[in-house]
Amino acid sequence: MVKKLKQMADKQATSGGRLFDSALAGTVKDSAQQIWLAGLGAFSKAQEEGGKVFDALVKEGVSLQRKTQAVAEEKIGEVTSRMSNMAGDVTAKAGQQWDKLESIFEERVSKALGKLGVPASKDVAALAKRIDELSAQVAKLSKAAPAKASAAKANGVAKPATKRASARKTAA
Repeated sequence: MVKKLKQMADKQATSGGRLFDSALAGTVKDSAQQIWLAGLGAFSKAQEEGGKVFDALVKEGVSLQRKTQAVAEEKIGEVTSRMSNMAGDVTAKAGQQWDKLESIFEERVSKALGKLGVPASKDVAALAKRIDELSAQVAKLSKAAPAKASAAKANGVAKPATKRASARKTAA
């Protein structure tokens, strides 16, 4: 464009001024027209390509969003797993501490009850066992006693009165 103008200026300098003015005006008009048309073409091209570029950017954004969501979900899963493990560890440690506390409490209560003269549960269990053994022996002896009494009657031996009175007292 600049070359054309220089060429025209050179022609006018050699041929005369008036011709140059009308030719220059025509050239400027043609140049302005071409610039305008080039701008319209660029605008049209940008509109066409802009839609395609916009769609491509949307697709790329969707893809990026999916990837980041997948990574975020993975990280959340890892954090959840770690927190669950930590919670399990804390729960186990707390349970151990409660067990220790419970055993210390039981020992102290047992000592206090022992100082007060209250028998321990194993002492009561031993006494209950001994009572059961003695009850079994008494039952055995009481079965044997009526058998001896009937044998004595059959032999004609009379029972002393003291035994009858004591037998009546125990029966009542």
